[in-house]
Amino acid sequence: MSKKILVISSSPRKRANSETLCDYFVAGAREAGHFVEKFSLAGKQIAPCRACYACKSGFCPQQDGARGMIEKMLEADVIVLGTPVYFYSMCAQLKALIDRSVMVYPRIVNKSFYYIMTMADDEPANFKGTIEALRGFVACCDGSIEKGMLCVPNVYEHDAIKQHPEALQQAYNLGRNC
Repeated sequence: MSKKILVISSSPRKRANSETLCDYFVAGAREAGHFVEKFSLAGKQIAPCRACYACKSGFCPQQDGARGMIEKMLEADVIVLGTPVYFYSMCAQLKALIDRSVMVYPRIVNKSFYYIMTMADDEPANFKGTIEALRGFVACCDGSIEKGMLCVPNVYEHDAIKQHPEALQQAYNLGRNC
């Protein structure tokens, strides 16, 4: 059965290492016959949540890139969150998007989530903070589950991910089998 998949690549750098992994996930998912939309947050303006609670009326007064992305999250069966690790957590772009979903997160239900992460650090245990932050978001989305993740350490410079062909294959396989 074909699924509607939303892939969010949140790195502020265009064609970043984490985005390359997202592209491989997309290729695998499309080959499996799924409908896939991928969005890069690089260069997009997503303001942080102002905690103004205007969203209680169902409308966020901020006019930026978050609104359309949040609608796509509601429509998807599967959501892939791709991020570089910054100071042992997700990057600010993804955190801003997640925080802005406060107006609708009770409706982000029964989704399958995948995480794709890269970091410069070479110690895999240092993904822990990012994983826990992403799990915290998913835990707030009733009936949603974590289906898989790919964490690639020791990746920083542009195109460094290409030195990890096994990770590229893993990303492809995650998409193919989601």
